[in-house]
Amino acid sequence: MINHADKQKKDRLIKEVLEAVKGIQHKYQAEDDEEKEWLVQNSPTPVIAELLKELTVMMLHVLDAIGKLEPVNGITISKQFGFSKGNVSKITRKLLDKQIIVIEYLPDNKKEILFRTTSLGKEIYRLHLALHQQIDLGVNKFLQRYNEDELQFLVTTLHETLHASWIHSESNSVQDTDKLLPSVTVAEEMNEVMAMLNKLDSRNLRKAKAILNDVFFTEYED
Repeated sequence: MINHADKQKKDRLIKEVLEAVKGIQHKYQAEDDEEKEWLVQNSPTPVIAELLKELTVMMLHVLDAIGKLEPVNGITISKQFGFSKGNVSKITRKLLDKQIIVIEYLPDNKKEILFRTTSLGKEIYRLHLALHQQIDLGVNKFLQRYNEDELQFLVTTLHETLHASWIHSESNSVQDTDKLLPSVTVAEEMNEVMAMLNKLDSRNLRKAKAILNDVFFTEYED
């Protein structure tokens, strides 16, 4: 027999998780501004500080990819970092216009375009790298408050979330329409979560883990 009190409590917790996920989305939008502010404030020159104000988060990510792999072509950037070829093409053109990167050709293949950072691009790349090192330190310090079991629970939950299918889950096989609608709503929300997570690089995924960890475990601190 279903314990209705337990079911209500579980439904409430699921609702709180979904609300927290929406809050995380807004938090990331705010953190983009916070990270941009950090980059500007820590810029080595006023020229770089002004230039950074014009760069989008995606432009910084593509520059980060070029800085790590240079010389590198657009196809490799697209495959390694999950950016669409169209976006890579548009962003590299903008970075070229701002003289942050340059084009290089192979001696025996003039058709393949490779990208390298300029001296200006290298300074911005190193500054962006320093930002992520700062973030990594903050995330590590944040996660130290949790024990091994708690961290393992979060890692397991996130891995299962990444591989779960919300469309074909057993909970969606209920025929009762009144019971099915809440499950569909949850599936839609979780699809949004999956889409958000799939857009993150490894560093931002670690940040997501930290935030979700805090959301989950504060519920059990009675």
